[in-house]
Amino acid sequence: MTSESSLPLAVPGDLGWNLAMVLRGYQRQLETAVDGLPGGVRCYQVLSTVIHRDLPSQQAIGAHLAIDRTVLTYLLDGMVEAKLVERIPDPTDRRARKIRATTEGLSVLARYEQRVADVETGVLSGIAGDDAHRLAALLRTLAASVHRADPTASPCEAVESLTAPVLEQVAGHPDPAQSSAHEALDAARRERARQLQERSGA
Repeated sequence: MTSESSLPLAVPGDLGWNLAMVLRGYQRQLETAVDGLPGGVRCYQVLSTVIHRDLPSQQAIGAHLAIDRTVLTYLLDGMVEAKLVERIPDPTDRRARKIRATTEGLSVLARYEQRVADVETGVLSGIAGDDAHRLAALLRTLAASVHRADPTASPCEAVESLTAPVLEQVAGHPDPAQSSAHEALDAARRERARQLQERSGA
């Protein structure tokens, strides 16, 4: 385990820079790991939440992940079309719909979870095993605390706002790959609408 006395002294601002670099490296690898899912990282997050948390409604899923209602509806449409989840009547409120994973969805998440686990192991490989486990546990506690203080905060927006300025300073220019999750989903939604129009006109 690393001795605290051997750690370099931190200065105000280092925390944000360090988090930004780790998050950016993780984000890039994660995007590659979940390639093939309709909606990418967001699809993985939604599918994982549906399976592991069993939230009562689409609204609850959106609140938990801080995803805009319109964006979440589009995501779920794609996931239903890919047969990963299905909308079923809420047994306690027939006007509401509960999101349930299909057998295919369970199988797909199991495969992608292994990929994501490999990414996380790789990101944490720069520190000793015991320290890596401690860091993961501490981050989980810290994230829960921050989420409780601001439950509407979007992790995707936070990553974008945190990493873009740092990467500009490091590289000397803006990252051309940087784009918002909402913009990407809106573009995909427009493309899907165009395809549907073409089919209807065929």
